[in-house]
Amino acid sequence: MQYALLIYEAEKDWAKNNGPAVMQEYRTFTDSIAKSGNLKGGNPLQPTTSATTVRVRNGKLATSDGPFAETREQLGGFYLIEAKDLDEAIAIAGRIPGARAGSVEVRPVMKIG
Repeated sequence: MQYALLIYEAEKDWAKNNGPAVMQEYRTFTDSIAKSGNLKGGNPLQPTTSATTVRVRNGKLATSDGPFAETREQLGGFYLIEAKDLDEAIAIAGRIPGARAGSVEVRPVMKIG
């Protein structure tokens, strides 16, 4: 089953929490799940200041700058993985460096068709 591992952290703290050592941890983690066959995709995201939220209300498209939700932590990146079950997905998510300063949401990917 595929799972999205959504990495949340306060953007204002990102620079101080993610120096060269942590970025190397991310590279090591990514290499390890690629070698194990769990990695299916993923990327870091640009800051929320570059986001645009789209809504359609009464048939009219409206956009606003930034993310939809006002939260302390912002979605900073994601991994798409293959895991045998939720327990394996949680174990993989717990190895993501961002879990120490923020949180990682583990969400099953819906199969369509």
